[in-house]
Amino acid sequence: MIIEPKKSRIGWIGAGVMGAAMCGHLLRAGFAATVFNRTKSKAVPLLEAGAVWADDPRAVAEASDVIFTIVGFPADVREVVLGPNGVLAGCKPGNAIVDMTTSEPSLAVEIARAAADKKVAAVDAPVSGGDVGAREATLSIMIGGDAQVVESLRPCWEAMGKTFVRQGGPGAGQHAKMVNQIAIAANMIGVCEGLLYAYKAGLDLETAMRSIADGAAGSWSLSNLGKRIIADDFAPGFFVEHFVKDLGIALDEARRMRLSLPGLALADQLYLSLVAHGLGGSGTQALQLALARLSNVDWLKRRPLAVIP
Repeated sequence: MIIEPKKSRIGWIGAGVMGAAMCGHLLRAGFAATVFNRTKSKAVPLLEAGAVWADDPRAVAEASDVIFTIVGFPADVREVVLGPNGVLAGCKPGNAIVDMTTSEPSLAVEIARAAADKKVAAVDAPVSGGDVGAREATLSIMIGGDAQVVESLRPCWEAMGKTFVRQGGPGAGQHAKMVNQIAIAANMIGVCEGLLYAYKAGLDLETAMRSIADGAAGSWSLSNLGKRIIADDFAPGFFVEHFVKDLGIALDEARRMRLSLPGLALADQLYLSLVAHGLGGSGTQALQLALARLSNVDWLKRRPLAVIP
């Protein structure tokens, strides 16, 4: 398989917070693109940039050499890829399917096996870096699949990300993404608790963050999401409800491997509390609101709550 800008045709399914920016990079790199999204209006910027609309995932595949998907949940992946009007139904021998959704490792294996029956390659390639990484093409891409196929897709990886590493065969990319999400989950608790402590101690939050961001406490979450927390910006770079989905997958995999991961379980419960309060559509930095609530602090007003709703 040879993938080249101006020669290879890509398909793109999923024009959400991250997907639209990622596809935009491929368009600018010179790839012709056919796109589909459940809500067509979200794909308008891509269409204005030269992409062609298709009415369903099958039609995307019929017009493409490589089809990328980045949707919401494993059930969406299953429908979009394996459904009767899905990508695989429209593929021809020699095509490749690249699922960039954070999904179940077992589903990635299932897709790879079904694709192989049609002489189609399948790669799982979830990403990390959030909306900022998607916009700036600095994503970390964790890849599972055949080594030669993965290497042939190098022009696409280079257009979308800064780091791209093949982890192993089908499902390995998804497992690596679970490692990423587990590490983030515990780190986000630390970031939010640190800022909450700084507030109660009477420190200026921005000054406190400047002191710790470049030291041993430094992290991507602190430097990027810490700023949003201080600014009371809880808009999604990555949705709480999608993170809860990821943590659930990680917990299921941990149980299957008989691993005890109490930090992951705690983060899962805290994030579930955000969903229970109607904040599933907020960004993951909204964890600050759940932790502040436990200490009777209204973070948005920086004062004690009289009554916890």
